[in-house]
Amino acid sequence: MSEVIVPKKRDGGAMGAGIKRDYQGKEKGKRNGAAAGAAAGAAAPAAADHPRNAYTSMFESFRDELDEHHDRRMRIGKVSRDVTAMSKKIIFSLQRVRKLSQPIPERIQSEIDGRLKEIAELLETIQPDVQGMNRYRYPLICLEEFVEAVTFAHYLRHQTLMTAAEAQEALPADIELTAPDYVFGVFDLTGEMMRFATAVTALTGSIPTGETPLGKGEADADAQAQAGAQEKRTILSDMQDVSSMLQICPTVGRYNVYAKKLDIMIEQVRKVERLGYGVTVRGEERPKGWMPDLNEGYSGGGDGGDVTMAD
Repeated sequence: MSEVIVPKKRDGGAMGAGIKRDYQGKEKGKRNGAAAGAAAGAAAPAAADHPRNAYTSMFESFRDELDEHHDRRMRIGKVSRDVTAMSKKIIFSLQRVRKLSQPIPERIQSEIDGRLKEIAELLETIQPDVQGMNRYRYPLICLEEFVEAVTFAHYLRHQTLMTAAEAQEALPADIELTAPDYVFGVFDLTGEMMRFATAVTALTGSIPTGETPLGKGEADADAQAQAGAQEKRTILSDMQDVSSMLQICPTVGRYNVYAKKLDIMIEQVRKVERLGYGVTVRGEERPKGWMPDLNEGYSGGGDGGDVTMAD
């Protein structure tokens, strides 16, 4: 029977363990000499722990640039969320208005002015961060909500759609307003017009209507000759005009976002149309002064679009 040879253990190591080496291929010291190695390393220059080569400075600049990019993105994101919240509060205040083509009540206007001042202070903090190419590198979703708020206020005062140039002037900071910001904000405006029409119709029993002087070419010569010629326009006709304009408008921004907002806008216009039909057609079938019993749940058939109010 042949003799079995058992390998001997290395000093201070497990049986069969290999030699640990550093990145330069040198054998690492033993654990019992760690304290002495630490003392020697403290005396050695810092460059020995972090070797440098021709590419070190280049990657350090990449690191600094990425750190700056992430810090900038965090700042812009936080301000964008705050501006969005302020813009929503402006819209909530505007939904308390009950008439078209008239000045906004002083109490509501003071609230709006205060929130616009806060928005200006927030946007000024990131104004240097969104200049040039950075304006397209970092999305400012808050500007869509801001456009929605200022265009809604403009519509309630004048019953007209604010232009992109007017929206840019209303922006309280030196920040470019892009085409998607404006168009998507107008898309969202139709939703606020729908809510306004529903609330006012529920209170007054009729679709909100404003009176706007006719412009040249909008009436014949005899009508223009009459002083104070007026044309009554409902919010429904305004929504239909905006919807028609946006449906033939070239696509801007991301197509999937544009298509989704377009479908939502069309459905919002249909809701106001059903509201108007219910008030005009079915409302005539009920006696004058009829009011629904709000304590009873709706039990009728159909799509629940029967909306009738008191005269």
